[in-house]
Amino acid sequence: MKSDFLNIVLYEPEIPQNTGNIARLCACLGAKLYLVGRLGFILSDKYLKRAGLDYWDKLEIEHVENLDTLLENNKNSNFYYFTTKTNNIYTNIEYKQGDFLVFGPETRGIPEEILNKNSEFCATIPMKKNTRSLNLSNSVAIAAYEAFRQFGVSLNDFGD
Repeated sequence: MKSDFLNIVLYEPEIPQNTGNIARLCACLGAKLYLVGRLGFILSDKYLKRAGLDYWDKLEIEHVENLDTLLENNKNSNFYYFTTKTNNIYTNIEYKQGDFLVFGPETRGIPEEILNKNSEFCATIPMKKNTRSLNLSNSVAIAAYEAFRQFGVSLNDFGD
């Protein structure tokens, strides 16, 4: 069941500390976190738990077997794929509540075949030339807060 606010998707995440940081971010924002496919760690990993600190009980998280299943279960939703392999800047997208922001594994990103099938829904965060990429948890935070900015979220929207 998708979030009515925002959905963060980590496709085959590899580093438990990044996933833990992103889980903490999702808990603080009220976004749902999806972990898709093969994970580079087990969900009980101590580094994952430590990075998420005491936010695990505030987090809506779901492990999905593959991306096709997630897409099939959310046919009427927008999915945006974050990559360094596009010129479409993430701030040019008009995000809507309930959208899915998809991020690939730390060492290789989202597979080219997925990006090619969804090229009109790809987004990038601008960086200086000759740099490879930002840290995954930083990228998720940048994109999630841009979506929230567009939603017009205020502190009053964050009750309990």
